[in-house]
Amino acid sequence: MNEIRPTHWRTLWISDLHLGTSGCKADFLLDFLEQNESDTLYLVGDIVDGWQLRKHWHWPRAHNDVVQRILRKARNGTRVVFVPGNHDEFAREFIGYAFGDIEILDEDVHVTARGQRLLVLHGDQFDGVIQHSKWLAHLGDTLYQSALWLNHHFNRLRHRLGLHYWSLSQYLKHKVKNAVAFITDFEEALAGEARRRGLDGVVCGHIHKPEMREVGGVLYCNDGDWVESLSALAESHDGQLVLVDWAAQHARREAGAAAARSRRPLSLPALPSALRRQNKHP
Repeated sequence: MNEIRPTHWRTLWISDLHLGTSGCKADFLLDFLEQNESDTLYLVGDIVDGWQLRKHWHWPRAHNDVVQRILRKARNGTRVVFVPGNHDEFAREFIGYAFGDIEILDEDVHVTARGQRLLVLHGDQFDGVIQHSKWLAHLGDTLYQSALWLNHHFNRLRHRLGLHYWSLSQYLKHKVKNAVAFITDFEEALAGEARRRGLDGVVCGHIHKPEMREVGGVLYCNDGDWVESLSALAESHDGQLVLVDWAAQHARREAGAAAARSRRPLSLPALPSALRRQNKHP
């Protein structure tokens, strides 16, 4: 088979990898990082889950491979910008520094090829629970990890049945009325901050819901996560912004490979008459 050539973007945004947890879909992420290159890569918070690592150590080889892949991109010329989130807030002590060719910023303003100015930040600053009731946020995180555990085993069963990845935890979350209301308030708050600063839009993470839409005349973009959605935000070289659903792309690629295998010609043994003509049969 021919080697698949990576797609090259002007900019990529990924967030909420939650390395250090069993919920991180590191294999999908490694596949994404292998198949996608960019001039600039934004890591929009919650890259490493310090909350969970303080409770118990979980760091399989695939998580280390993700870190090495990102560092390799930085060494090879990709501008990598790390904007810490609430789960890796320990990195906020190093804002303004660069480590291993990776810049650490509290936020950034990205200018697209079309001249759009986008505020880039994790978004936890606009989550009232995180800011004012951190104990409740930690309780919610524990319950969320339980939902991800259920999601993991649910998808193992789907895989055995030949079905592609589907997020049960995200489906349940978006069926809860209060969660939907919180997401709407969060989106409006982030868009409002970009509008207040005179910017054209905002790119964030935090709530694990990929979205790209206009909110009150401002472009709101959420790049999703790598525990549920398996998504990223990408900017093409002409400045067009698109959401990348890697779970869906991975499923289509697997389906195409399976179809190609099924179309392979069936090799039949040579008939006796043909063998006699080749003097290979008595």
